[in-house]
Amino acid sequence: RAVVLTGAGRHFCFGGDLRGMASRTGAGSDYVRELTTYLHAAISHFVRMDAPVIAAVNGTAAGAGVGLVAMADLALCGSSSRFNLAYSSVGLTPDAGTSFLLPRIVGVKRAMELLLLNRALPAAEALTWGLVNEVVRDEQLPGRALEIAEQLARGARGAFGATKRLLAHSLGAFESHMVLESETIAAHAVSAEATEGISAFLEKRKPQFSDKGRG
Repeated sequence: RAVVLTGAGRHFCFGGDLRGMASRTGAGSDYVRELTTYLHAAISHFVRMDAPVIAAVNGTAAGAGVGLVAMADLALCGSSSRFNLAYSSVGLTPDAGTSFLLPRIVGVKRAMELLLLNRALPAAEALTWGLVNEVVRDEQLPGRALEIAEQLARGARGAFGATKRLLAHSLGAFESHMVLESETIAAHAVSAEATEGISAFLEKRKPQFSDKGRG
């Protein structure tokens, strides 16, 4: 009757497996397309289900992790949480519905700031920008998420589901946009920019992008 998404360890979600992408020489595009197809199907399932979905963000949400927060019906985080898109820092483009939902939540200019500058957004600012509904002390996060879930579980699930569908309809072509995201990130996964960006990330150095790396 209610779903809570949270990280099993110290962090909520760090996004895609960059090491896995780097290891698939010549097949990175197909690998990324397959990954995003499964990811986007899961997101569609959460968006379409009657049960409210609560994102309880512990630690860092990066890359697709921010998309999971954006698609959740309600989101709360610990006071030390950080949100970092990080896609362009490794030569990739957004997935997980991020490029569709984020500008609708925080505005186009703020979305561009996060996507292009890769600034880590602290919890307090995420609350001000509307990415999360509530910030609590880190140690209070699991209990508070459960409290909200229990409150929702006692509610009218059918009405909740109908409300979710109405709001989803108001957003327009979300699922077809995720198809475009999959194709775009798959194309960029085999670009020189992504090769350099992912290599730099794995080697713990700054990437050296140039005009030769475009495409």
